Amino acid sequence: MTHIINLDATELSRLIHARKVSCVEVMSAYLAQIERHNGTVNALVSLRDEEILLREAAALDAELAAGIDRGWMHGFPQAPKDLGAVAGMASTKGSPIYRAHTPTADSIVYARMRAVGSIFVGRSNVPEFGLGAQTYNTVFGATRNALDPRLTSGGSSGGAAVAVALHMLPVADGSDQMGSLRIPAAYNNIFGLRPSYGRVPFGPAADCFSQQLSTEGPMARNIPDMLQLLAVQSGYDARAPLSIKEPLQATIDGLARDFRGCRIAWLGDYEGYLATEPGLMDHSRRALAGFTALGCEIEDVAIDFSMDDLWQAWLVLRSYGVAATYGALYENAQTRAQLKPEAIWEIERGLALTAMDVARASIARTRWCNALARLFEQYEYLVLPSTQVYAFDAETHWPRAIDGVEMDTYHRWMEVVVGPTMAGLPALSVPAGFNARGQAAGLQIIGRNHADFGVLQLGHAYDQATRQSLRSSPLHPSPVSVPDEFAVESATLTR
Repeated sequence: MTHIINLDATELSRLIHARKVSCVEVMSAYLAQIERHNGTVNALVSLRDEEILLREAAALDAELAAGIDRGWMHGFPQAPKDLGAVAGMASTKGSPIYRAHTPTADSIVYARMRAVGSIFVGRSNVPEFGLGAQTYNTVFGATRNALDPRLTSGGSSGGAAVAVALHMLPVADGSDQMGSLRIPAAYNNIFGLRPSYGRVPFGPAADCFSQQLSTEGPMARNIPDMLQLLAVQSGYDARAPLSIKEPLQATIDGLARDFRGCRIAWLGDYEGYLATEPGLMDHSRRALAGFTALGCEIEDVAIDFSMDDLWQAWLVLRSYGVAATYGALYENAQTRAQLKPEAIWEIERGLALTAMDVARASIARTRWCNALARLFEQYEYLVLPSTQVYAFDAETHWPRAIDGVEMDTYHRWMEVVVGPTMAGLPALSVPAGFNARGQAAGLQIIGRNHADFGVLQLGHAYDQATRQSLRSSPLHPSPVSVPDEFAVESATLTR
């Protein structure tokens, strides 16, 4: 059973299809791992009955015996993020308001995962409405870091990241508006990809046009597994008219690429604009050795754009979207009383906006996209840290200050992830090693619009060079070998 959960998802799928391991054995192994760790980290919630899950796994075994192959995820235990709709399962959004909410239909991405053979064992935990990169709520409590349960998992895909890192799931889905795939990936030493906007159709949704910040995407322990999950998730859907019609033309065999001479722009902290925890920028810069080992040419680059203008535009578009989605809950006194303060703050800001406020923010966003397009004329990729701070205490809702700089909003400490979101670009968080306290860091690899596969290629090459992703949690130890030149600090990851 331990052997099964330690398999890469790609190898697990191969063995299931070759009938070397049964779907029942796979389900049993993962349920045992969930039982082993979930009480400590609280990553998965609304867990379904074991007997029912084993019956569903046995039915998938019977299908394979009859020559019926559902797809790559045939027999995979999965736990859809508790923000999207899953038919017949609690979909709480981390809010007591939706504690008893049970949808009757799947969202697009979950319908696709179910169709290719996934078995939904429960949901992955989230912050209320996904607001904030700290996974806690009053329905299920906090999700704790896979490397050190005293610390935050990040968010909002915190439950998914921890479940993947601790081998409670082979891969997992997540979603990302403000780093919700990238921040928890960095904090738990796995990979999280925010795809190009439209790569994974978002919906069905009440608004298919104005909402262009959030997207769903994959999380995995390696790039080949991530690519396979992205292939399942992606593809045009008429219910999401802004989704990309061109198929993702990508294969595992095509991941290997020669990066000698590839030009990368290092954005760092935007020339001191971003407040960062002491040590993190030096840590991140040392981690660039993984790119130079590939023969990449890295240059420090300044963007000809006011980062404060970008932040102000972000504040408008973010609050506008939150108010449009959850404003009715605020207007009802009974449900308003159940909202967390950060949700109320966002909704009130959104309700106070004018049409011209939104228009000006959209224009600023367009100027930002144009500034990055000019940068991509000289560089193939942009790189900057995935976070501004290391994982902090799980009981802290959000950092009130960074290195003496007060955070004026509940999400200012996450500003480093806003750039790719506002441009709709693919952004991959890759493991970047550990500090002396055993806290993980990540780097964002940002590619040109729709160049998702190219981003995965560079992420794969970086991982092959550094092997940072092989470092495991003390909760789920395994022997690894990481080249000394990429050991950012002499962390032992022991407690």
